[in-house]
Amino acid sequence: MATKEQAIQALIEPTINAMGFELWGVDYVAQGKNSRLVVYIDSDKGVNVDDCAKVSRQVSGLLDVEDPIAGQYNLEVSSPGMDRPLYTLSQFERFAGHRVQLRLRIPFEGRRKFQGLLIGLEEDEVILRVDQEEFGFPIETIERAQVVPTFEK
Repeated sequence: MATKEQAIQALIEPTINAMGFELWGVDYVAQGKNSRLVVYIDSDKGVNVDDCAKVSRQVSGLLDVEDPIAGQYNLEVSSPGMDRPLYTLSQFERFAGHRVQLRLRIPFEGRRKFQGLLIGLEEDEVILRVDQEEFGFPIETIERAQVVPTFEK
């Protein structure tokens, strides 16, 4: 069964792609009247505020017609940024060699949070090196993942 985020992604992705952007990911945070739908877009040329506004208008109209979310929510369209969240195996593959932070759905060896060097993938497992030890996490066990920005001195 598809999650709410997956259903929304399937609904809005063709529109976003037609506008020349990549749909990076979707987060829905249910908080009553303060619920938020965050849509991350990306492009080879980067994303600016005007791009987000254009996509927001198109996606908002589509969501008004299709109405996939019951109740009130705020729509936010954003660039994934330097600390971009990672959702798919292909995104994990693209960011191999970067530091990432993971939060697991259930604890592994007594903890849910891990930070380390993203080595890459082995089938559907994300391989992370933490303090000289490598861990393989099946993607479905990862609740949230994001790149940890590093700054050169």
